[in-house]
Formats: sequence, C-alpha cells, structure tokens
Amino acid sequence: MAFVNSIFTWLMKKRIHQIELFMKYPHDVQQEWFHTLIDSAENTEWGRLYDYKSILTTQQYQERVPIQNYDTLKPYIERMLNGEQNILWPSDIKWFAKSSGTTSDRSKFIPVSEESLEECHFKGGKDMLSIYCNNRPDNQMFTGKGLVLGGSHQVNQLNEDCFYGDLSAVLIKNLPIWAEFYRTPDMSIALMDNYEIKMDRMAEATIQENVTSISGVPTWTIVLAKKVLELTGKKNLLEVWPNLELYVHGAVNFAPYREQFKQLIPSNDMYYLETYNASEGFFGIQDQDNSEEMLLMLDYGIFYEFIPMENIGDENPKALLLGEVELNKNYAIVISTNGGLWRYMIGDTIQFTSLSPYRIKITGRTKHFINAFGEEVIIDNAEQALTKACAETGAEIKDYTAGPIYFKGEKAGGHEWIIEFDKQPNDFEKFIDVMDKTLREVNSDYDAKRFKDMALCRPKVHNAPANTFYNWLKAKDKLGGQHKVPRLANERKYVDDILEMMKAS
Repeated sequence: MAFVNSIFTWLMKKRIHQIELFMKYPHDVQQEWFHTLIDSAENTEWGRLYDYKSILTTQQYQERVPIQNYDTLKPYIERMLNGEQNILWPSDIKWFAKSSGTTSDRSKFIPVSEESLEECHFKGGKDMLSIYCNNRPDNQMFTGKGLVLGGSHQVNQLNEDCFYGDLSAVLIKNLPIWAEFYRTPDMSIALMDNYEIKMDRMAEATIQENVTSISGVPTWTIVLAKKVLELTGKKNLLEVWPNLELYVHGAVNFAPYREQFKQLIPSNDMYYLETYNASEGFFGIQDQDNSEEMLLMLDYGIFYEFIPMENIGDENPKALLLGEVELNKNYAIVISTNGGLWRYMIGDTIQFTSLSPYRIKITGRTKHFINAFGEEVIIDNAEQALTKACAETGAEIKDYTAGPIYFKGEKAGGHEWIIEFDKQPNDFEKFIDVMDKTLREVNSDYDAKRFKDMALCRPKVHNAPANTFYNWLKAKDKLGGQHKVPRLANERKYVDDILEMMKAS
C-alpha cells in the first residue's frame, strides 16, 4: 500500500502547477471561462432569450441578463425536473441537488450537469487532495480509507430520466470506481435515510477499517464519533483509527467545534482542511495549513461576480468583476455556471482576505439565518413557525431573537429563542411544540437535524418580560426606525447579551 500511496500522492501533486497558473493569471482564466459558458449556452432556450450569440463582453452580459435567484429560475428548473432539456444548459440534465433555504419553498432543486459534476465538484475533490498532498508530502492517506458521511436523503427518481438527492448523495452515486474503493462505508449505508440507524450502521461498518481521513459536516461527525467510542469503549478516535491524519469539513463555521475535535482526536499532527462546496458549485479550498482562509477556485466552470452588501437592496444592483473587488468588504456572490445557473445570487456573503492570489472567508448570508448545524433556518421559516404557534395558542408576539446552542459534552445542539409577547400563549409548552413542528415542516434540513434529537434538540425558549427588547436597544443607543432587533443570528452574541440583561434586571 505504501507504493500505491506514493503513486497517488505524485499524481495529485501534478495538479498543483495548474492551480498556480490560475493563481498567477486569475482574470485571464475568468475571462476564458466567461466566453466558454456563453458560447456553450447560446442555442439553449435561455441563451436565445438573451441573445447570447451577440454577447461579446462581460459588460454586455451584465447589462442584458438580470441578477437571478432560485425563485426567478424556478419555472425553468421545474420544466427540467419534468424531463425537458436544452433549457438553461445544452447537455442533458439528469441529476438535481436538493437543498433547503428559499423563501417560498421547503426545498430547492439545483441542476447538476455532467460538466458541473466533472469540471467542478469532482475536480474540487481532487484539488482538495492535491493541496493536502502538496502541504503534507509525507502523508499516508492512501494506505487506508476515507470515511465519508453521506447525505441525509436517498437518491430518488423523479421520472425515467431524472434523479435527486442532497449534494453529497448525488456525488457519492456518481463517484468513479477508484474513488469508491477508497471510501467507507459502502453506498448502501452511506445513502441511508434514517439517520439514527445510519449512524449505528456507519459506526459498526467502519470501526474495523483503517480510516486515514474523515469528510463531513462537524455536527454529524461528532454524533458518529460518539457512536464509535460508545461501541468500542475507547477514549478517543485515535485509539480506534491510529492512522487518522486528515479531517475535511465545510458547510458550517468550524470554530465552535474545534475544542471538541481536539478531545476526539488528541494529536497536534491532525490536519484540518476546510472546503466551500455548495449545491450550486465548488468555490473554495483552504490551501495553507497555517491559515483558515480559502483559495477561490477559478477554473471550475464558474464565472464570478460580486455585489457589495450595501447594494443588495437595489432593484438592479451593480455587480463587480474579480478585478474590481477590495479587501475586507462584504460581498454577495453571483455565479454563472456550467450547470446552467446564470447570474445566480447564491445567498452567501464573503470577504476577500487576499487579492494576490484571491483568497476568501465566508461571512454569512445575505439575510439573517441560523446555520450552526447545516439547518439553514431563515427568517421566513421562523415567521411561518411563530405565526402558526400564535394561531394555535392565542398568542401575540412583540419581538424575538434566536441563536444556536452549541454541542456540549454528550448533549446535542439546539436553538435558543427569546420571545417577548404582547399576549401570552394559553399554553407555553404547546407554543414551543407547534413552532418546532412547523419549522420541521417548512425546512427539510432542520427536520433532518431534529430527527430523534440526534443533532438538534427541541428549542429552548425564554418568555421575556415586557419591554425587554426596547430596553436592550435603548442600552445600545439603537432606538429608532433604522435599528431593529436581529431576528436570527448564526452566533450567540445577541442572545447572550439579552439574557445577561434579563438576569441583571
């Protein structure tokens, strides 16, 4: 296996020269991809609508094609889901990545073309390994297997030609044979729907393997790790997998989990690598082992634009090209892709931490949200849940805020709410249950994390005294029309601040 490991490491490192090329000539690479995308789609229905044949410059493209979101592309995507082709992209679209987070839908379906699979998602996976092999030339990763925590949805068939699942499930289902050989557990377990049984099966199937790397969302990785330690009676993961050397994570902020991982994997040599891989595309990889910023990957069939956060509310906001961005400013990402997303605002916000090469860090979403565990609860989800809870308990809400409760010891995470009522609910516990139940109904990712309290527990709700939020805003010198209580936050700053004030009064 050592010989095979050396061969794989050598192959992976060969790609580094191409990565260095787009780092050196970022604008040329982006321009080349812009023309490739426009030329490829000129005979699609979308390309004919906006006369892509006559578009010669990025300026013409920006003037002609409006900024899009899921709701504006939804009519086209629905037709594709029904089997129509050559709508947004010329090659046949047979796969859709299912995720949640839109205002009007419980789930959204992102088209995944053959090109976006090969040139974006799989290329990103290979580059992640290339970067790791380059940074750790003495790695032994390929002497064992990679434990991959698959998606929470099975791959489902929409019709004869169309399939969907969450992104990780779609990727696992399409992996090349050689990658499947190095992955554990097998597909029948990795794509199981029932997460409680799945975690048990994954633990049972992997404890006898020589696991050298783990890939997955921190939330579920911790749940699995606890199962493994419970099954084996070991104190940490290195007692189970002594050759474990790499953990690849993404989707949520890793900072709150770092200490727990140090306890689970007590080794200074453990390598943590963050990736930025969404349903819409693979965008970034942490390329330096001494920095948490991520290299923006520029040759994956994605053309990037960036809208300054102060312009987000504008009717037709001006989007900047890569060469126009500045350091440490918040931008909403806009992408055009080889999966048929055109000038699509994905909802994430980033800052550039370096302009040569272009490195980024994720700063949040364009709207308030909680996504500490991959649940992506947005304001609209919260409003629907609170409205239903009020209707069923006769309550009226004056103000509220919510934030995450992070994992602690053996306890799962959760959401902590502070709600000030104008009219108290006739049954406070019922109010919480209805709110929780409605959140599960309107948000499939929240529902998956709430299953059997495995990653998210029932919400913790504080019934705040009258004028709590008024007094808090006043103490912050933020009374007035422009200042509002942050409804949802992906951190505990506001929740802790208000709870401290309530305790003191």
